[in-house]
Amino acid sequence: MQAILTRSVLWYGGLALLAGSVMRNLALPPSYFRLVLEEIEILGVRSLGVALTAAIFTGMVFALQSAVNMARFGAENYVGPVSALAILRELGPVLTAILVGGKVASGITAELGSMKVTEQIDALRVLGVNYIKRLIVPRLLAAVVVFPLLTVLADVIGVLGGLVILVAERGADMYAYWNTTTYWVLPRDFLTGIIKSAFFGVVVTLIGCYNGLSTEGGTEGLGRATTATVVHVTMGVIVSDFFLTKLLLIIFW
Repeated sequence: MQAILTRSVLWYGGLALLAGSVMRNLALPPSYFRLVLEEIEILGVRSLGVALTAAIFTGMVFALQSAVNMARFGAENYVGPVSALAILRELGPVLTAILVGGKVASGITAELGSMKVTEQIDALRVLGVNYIKRLIVPRLLAAVVVFPLLTVLADVIGVLGGLVILVAERGADMYAYWNTTTYWVLPRDFLTGIIKSAFFGVVVTLIGCYNGLSTEGGTEGLGRATTATVVHVTMGVIVSDFFLTKLLLIIFW
């Protein structure tokens, strides 16, 4: 038990120190703008399929389940707002962060971990290259841009998926669904999910980078670090989502 507690304290402490180091290096030259654009393409464009597939099926199944159960209480007219609010506030940002984040962070861990075990990061230090600025800051900036954009697309696809399944399966009136949804859903509901997704992007990237930089034990250790990253990302998103929700409720409501 003590060993587990010690490892947890060291891991969270190391992650916090890395976050502080990244914050200090954000404004330092050079800007590495080209690398940021490359990371946006890697993190965003290549993750579109995963994010949008999950979004459309999540929206459809949530709307279908909501319609079946709310019909028992005579509240089927409110399926649209309930589905949209759930997608905009929670399902869109959280599912996008977990699915895309797990894919992105494990890739970052594998890349940085292989550089660590082959001593390429030590070589960068010897050459006087700021490896935090060169390897981590571009990924962090790209994630802050990509995750909100993917969440916006996931929100749109999820809401439209719910609309399609209700019209096709339940015979709902499309215009009534849309009018009720736009009446009850407010801009702050949309903004809540976007803020969450930007924070999740930071969390996911930092976890992937830290686990990669702390890899030890050769290729076997690299495999363990990559597996641990997926678990850490999932837990980090779920736990931070609760505290973000509490904070945003205080701010916006």
